[in-house]
Amino acid sequence: MIISHKRKFIFLKTNKTAGTSIEIALSEFCGEKDIITPIFPKDEQVRKSLGFRGSQNYKIPFPQYLLSDWISFFIKGKRKQLYDHICASKVKGLIGEEVWNRYYKFCFERNPWDRVISLYYFQTREPRPSISEFIESGKVSILKQRGFLLYTIDGELAVDKVYLYENLYNEIEKISKRFGFPHRPNLPNAKGNYRIDKRHYREILSHEERLKITKMFAQEINLFGYEY
Repeated sequence: MIISHKRKFIFLKTNKTAGTSIEIALSEFCGEKDIITPIFPKDEQVRKSLGFRGSQNYKIPFPQYLLSDWISFFIKGKRKQLYDHICASKVKGLIGEEVWNRYYKFCFERNPWDRVISLYYFQTREPRPSISEFIESGKVSILKQRGFLLYTIDGELAVDKVYLYENLYNEIEKISKRFGFPHRPNLPNAKGNYRIDKRHYREILSHEERLKITKMFAQEINLFGYEY
């Protein structure tokens, strides 16, 4: 995720929505005081090769620590910090109401049927379980945690805009114009080679699999008007 004090925006990173590619692209326009959380080492190398800023300023300064934070630090030895896929409520609590309310907050969402298939190929290897077995395993719940539950607080949208993955390049153009980037961000193809089956999700999912996904992601489907 990124908090840009230079551009006055907060980018919350959802899962399987080209989030890493977007984050790398946005890093190009960040300043030295902006907050950029770490990503996988392989992706950090991509970011470095492009000459963009890497992870920085994501550890919470000690002067901002509460007593509970100090206790946790001395017991566990870990710094309090912002991190990849952190949810809106935690970001708001860490940066405070003033910054949270003043900055433009945005994220991306994706058609849930297609998103589940993307996760399936990202998390499984040969010999793969069936998609139905994958859904039943409970692993799909991470898409809820790093999706709807990430950009909402108490069931209500906590961001100013949820852009759609299906319109990715047009949405990136809108973001570029909104923040006055000198040029349109170039998206690297991070984590884009895992999915082997490139067919449309309607050709992949069975009727039962479709219904299970529909039930799990009813909130997103209703909120953004997704249709099978």
